[in-house]
Amino acid sequence: MENYSVIIFILAVMIGLSAIADKIKIPYPILLIIVGVAVGFIPSLPAIDINPEIIFLIFLPPLLYDAAFNISFKEFKTNISTISTLAITLVFLTAIGIAVVSHYMIPDMTWPLSFVLGAILSATDAVAAMSITKDLGLSHKTNTILEGESLINDASALVAYRFSVAAVTGTAFVFWKASLEFALLMAGGFAVGLVIGQILFFIIKRIHSNTLATISLMLLMPFVTYLVAENIHVSGVIAVVTLGLVISRFSNMVFPAKLKNQSKNIWDIIIFLLNGLIFILIGLQFPSVYKSIAPNDILPYIAYSLIITIVALLLRTIRVFLQKNNLQRAFSQGKHKITEDALLDFKNSLIISWSGMRGIVSLAIAIGLPVTLSNGNAFPQRSAIIFISIAVVLFTLVGQGLTLPWLVKKLTANDQQ
Repeated sequence: MENYSVIIFILAVMIGLSAIADKIKIPYPILLIIVGVAVGFIPSLPAIDINPEIIFLIFLPPLLYDAAFNISFKEFKTNISTISTLAITLVFLTAIGIAVVSHYMIPDMTWPLSFVLGAILSATDAVAAMSITKDLGLSHKTNTILEGESLINDASALVAYRFSVAAVTGTAFVFWKASLEFALLMAGGFAVGLVIGQILFFIIKRIHSNTLATISLMLLMPFVTYLVAENIHVSGVIAVVTLGLVISRFSNMVFPAKLKNQSKNIWDIIIFLLNGLIFILIGLQFPSVYKSIAPNDILPYIAYSLIITIVALLLRTIRVFLQKNNLQRAFSQGKHKITEDALLDFKNSLIISWSGMRGIVSLAIAIGLPVTLSNGNAFPQRSAIIFISIAVVLFTLVGQGLTLPWLVKKLTANDQQ
């Protein structure tokens, strides 16, 4: 079977498993990952090679656009302090924390390689968190913070990854240059998304009576925006997010109710298929990477992965509760224009902390590691980094994913008592 036939088969299996998951009360992402791992060990199944560039182009733009379009702009603005803390500060802190632990724990893991691993695992995947918690009745505040974090943190992680890989290849790291490039990438992505959003607004205002043309244009523009931004070397992630926010703001002015409903139905199907495909592909990748590791290294690498998972969770929990205390202190002192709506309580803080699963971005950038260095030598520890990265993704998705619904229900039950 060719790869495209396997993909069609996977989509059919994914739809069936999603229906089964509802019946057996298991979050469908978890079931898809477990089945993906099991199917991946079937000897006759051809290996599915994932091109990271395809993942970034096909998966990221529609998922980011959909989340940005549907997020409450008012709540996003209210919680911008927490969102930026998680999406920028925490990403870099996590990359550093994982790098330190990896350097001293894993044999032959140099500082540059440790930072590569830290950058790969620094960003959380709210696609996973929201897929698991969507029917759990989370507050708008919690949903907004998780979605808002996911809209920005991929850009931070990709910048950290770029500089860490450059360090492995021998490029000197200069902090002020890295900071300036990060700012330019973010600002450039914002500008691209804003300009294309205004152009789209101008066009749609004049053609919205043509339903098919309007919906088709709306489906196409996230991909166009991402490609334009990446080709001029600014953040495609931020560009697509800005586009979604801009279109969300003007949609009520130009979209008839019928058009909005039709567009939403199409997007819901696309997002469902992409989400399901992501999770089952994550599961399918593990067996092929597993086979590339020497048998004596399997258990140690799994242990390293578990320790890194715990470290990342602890760092996230500490940072979230520090943010909770900082917001309360600033609100009490009347500083920084912190409103009462921006404050975090214990319940929200714990759920946000526990929702830090890794996912498709970590998988893509791990698999996208260069095979060789510029001098032709093999990229050191490449198989180990990919194996540990995928194992951490699986640990967070399955471990935290299975316990998150229980945690939310437990906290909700306590509130009702």
